[in-house]
Amino acid sequence: MRIPKLLQAVLVLVFVYYGFIVVFDYILGAVIPRSLLTMYMFFATAGVFMVFTFDEQGAHELVAPIKAMVEQPRFRFIRNLVFLIIPIAVGYNVYGRTLPSFEAPVELRTIHPAPPSTAKIYGNRVNLLTLENPFRHTQTDDPELFAEYVAEGAEVYIMNCQYCHGDKLDGKGPFAEGLNPTPLNFQDIGTIAQLQESYLFWRITTGGPGLPQEAAPWISSMPVWQDFLSVDEVWKVILFLYDYTGHEPRSWGEADAGH
Repeated sequence: MRIPKLLQAVLVLVFVYYGFIVVFDYILGAVIPRSLLTMYMFFATAGVFMVFTFDEQGAHELVAPIKAMVEQPRFRFIRNLVFLIIPIAVGYNVYGRTLPSFEAPVELRTIHPAPPSTAKIYGNRVNLLTLENPFRHTQTDDPELFAEYVAEGAEVYIMNCQYCHGDKLDGKGPFAEGLNPTPLNFQDIGTIAQLQESYLFWRITTGGPGLPQEAAPWISSMPVWQDFLSVDEVWKVILFLYDYTGHEPRSWGEADAGH
């Protein structure tokens, strides 16, 4: 029984697709970038249909099943089924591509990119190597005042930050699943516990647009908070982050000693 031209074309594309995956996975042992696979299949599809429509007869045989399904009343059920399945399949594919993932991207990147030695923040050039939290000394000098600062920082955090980073600072706020990559989990020992307060000040105030090139390919949805919060509010939020999670900020001396 002769296989219809359209089915032949589909079978060839399926063979090409899985052949490409087999070559990468089992022969080269490499991860296939989605962009490369998409580009490869685009050219493969174009090539297959160019071959199958090389002459007028081939083109007619290729489109004949589609034309019959659309025009002939006896294929009404199949036609309606196809018109139902295709939008659902496309929608599911789009949903799967946009669904945020907690998995790190396969590309190499620096999770905590090195900050510049200086940065322009609130209109002033700030030396991040010597910058210190002006309220940190109250933790030992005046614990009651420190507790007030932490409480003020908590209010600022709840009003502005918890929507993404969560009310438990675990990166699972109500907006988190709509972001890719998802917000940082401050409870994780690998995040703020490894950083200086000046680093947090730089990241919060400059946001995603302030990231250096080495932070690619991850983008960041962090707003430029210096446009919305005052200097004191940012420092108090930082106090709250460390106090709530039970972490202690690292000093430059501690960071240098680890190298």
